[in-house]
Amino acid sequence: MLGGIEAGGTKFVCGVGSGPSDLETAQFPTTSPGETIDKVIGFFRRYSVSALGIASFGPVDLDPSSPSYGHITSTPKPEWGGFDLLGEVKRALRVPARLDTDVNGAILGEARWGAARGLQDAVYITIGTGIGGGALVGGRVVHGLVHPEMGHLRFPHDVRDSFPGICPYHGDCFEGLASGPALEQRWGKPARELPADHPAWPLEARYIALGLANLAFALSPRRFLLGGGVMQQPHLFAMIREEFARILAGYVRHRDILDGLDEYIQRPQLDYPGVLGALVLAEHAADIGSAQGSHA
Repeated sequence: MLGGIEAGGTKFVCGVGSGPSDLETAQFPTTSPGETIDKVIGFFRRYSVSALGIASFGPVDLDPSSPSYGHITSTPKPEWGGFDLLGEVKRALRVPARLDTDVNGAILGEARWGAARGLQDAVYITIGTGIGGGALVGGRVVHGLVHPEMGHLRFPHDVRDSFPGICPYHGDCFEGLASGPALEQRWGKPARELPADHPAWPLEARYIALGLANLAFALSPRRFLLGGGVMQQPHLFAMIREEFARILAGYVRHRDILDGLDEYIQRPQLDYPGVLGALVLAEHAADIGSAQGSHA
């Protein structure tokens, strides 16, 4: 049995199983690190898991050669900056464990069991309290100097929009203009209370389409999956697809874009993509642990 954790800024979702068919989950609010991790450890001690994966909010240090590997780094969330998430869990449960970002976990889960199944190249974007993205390229999630920060893409600030943006680092980056809190501050109401004909939505579709276009040009994925609270608006997908086609202006000549945008830009399929992606990370941790044991 494998264990998975989706560590979010609002809640932790823990799961055990081998996939969607036998997944058992529990949720805990994200409070202080000590209180939250105690509940997480208590959950997993009820089961005999052989390995654990963690798909975490960030930023997180994913460089195994770094002294702060496995730590949450520059998050604005009180008390969590510098917290050794991977180390605390491994020390308590004494099983192989692997850490990645929550959005990388989500694309791994969707690629194994969901809307990106069978694809080697796909991007998952969550648009909610913040904006983040995970990219699968050639069957592997993208890492580099640090993990990708798709929510901080820069693109033209629409001339119709006087809102300065809310990102404390960049002001009017993707997250600063199009996240849930940005919508609420700009219009005075949360996204769920804005009617379908509200002027918020054409502008939101424009900004999301600009973000997707940048990623389409740079990474050339075979599919985009859009999740998060803002994307619960059923009318928004059609608006994004229309705006995306307008921005590309016929430059990318491929049938999936020319004739198949309903599939190219779509919803995730899984109820718990981050937890299920964490199970994929747990598989990798178990494989590494077995290899290390065979060479001991």
